Amino acid sequence: MASKVATQPAMAPAVLRLFFHDCFVNGCDASVLLDSTSHMESDKAAEPNDSLAGFEVIDEIKSRLERACPGVVSCSDVIALAARDAVSLLGGPAWNVPLGRKDARAANISAADAYLPNPHANLTELLNKFAMHGLDTQDMVALSGAHTVGTARCQNYRARVYGYDGEGKIIDPAFAEARRRTCEVGGDNAVAPFDEQSPLTFDNAYYKDLVARRGLLTSDQALYGCGGPSDNLVRTYSKDGKRFARDFATAMVKMGNIPPPPGMPVEVRRNCRRINY
Repeated sequence: MASKVATQPAMAPAVLRLFFHDCFVNGCDASVLLDSTSHMESDKAAEPNDSLAGFEVIDEIKSRLERACPGVVSCSDVIALAARDAVSLLGGPAWNVPLGRKDARAANISAADAYLPNPHANLTELLNKFAMHGLDTQDMVALSGAHTVGTARCQNYRARVYGYDGEGKIIDPAFAEARRRTCEVGGDNAVAPFDEQSPLTFDNAYYKDLVARRGLLTSDQALYGCGGPSDNLVRTYSKDGKRFARDFATAMVKMGNIPPPPGMPVEVRRNCRRINY
């Protein structure tokens, strides 16, 4: 991870996103890494996953592990460890990663479409999505801070900056105008950083943006502006970066412990893109 991030810093948020998108679909089982076959459609084909990246990084790590210690370290453990290192390499916290996960022998594209949070989601929808996995309000607000790094495409923030999601007064006009210009120049695939202030530093600037009504996605700004515990946490994290880092690390361990459904066939895959035969 260190060598990849040194030359391609964007690989850090990409790998972190892989971990989120894996754990929210049938638990942390590396199903997101499986390629499609004649008998199975990959999670990668789900609409929320169509811009995922970083697969080659995981492949390289797994290949080295297989040469040194074949059949021992699962692909799901590789993602968990790589996500931790991605955060740390961008200046964020480090934490001890519990190990021993196993890899799924099948993908579940319908679950990927159904369970991953939507960029247009409101607060209630977000809380429900996280609660399905045993994650509470604090976990949800802290984990959303992963958006302090990385980018999103216009097709995912267009509705917010043009007011289609009913944004009203909860968007800074200058911010909305700047992002509209980005869309106009680059179209649906035009990217913008979640955090303009420090897009490749893992810090608490994301929450400062939310307080300033400069959240990029509707689902980002949903964390702040409705009152209640979510607002209080956003304000706290915007003022106390150490508290955010601590709560984020705790929530990452909790999310990383989401298990596959009982009875689901699992293994330690030798190649993260396909099951063992």
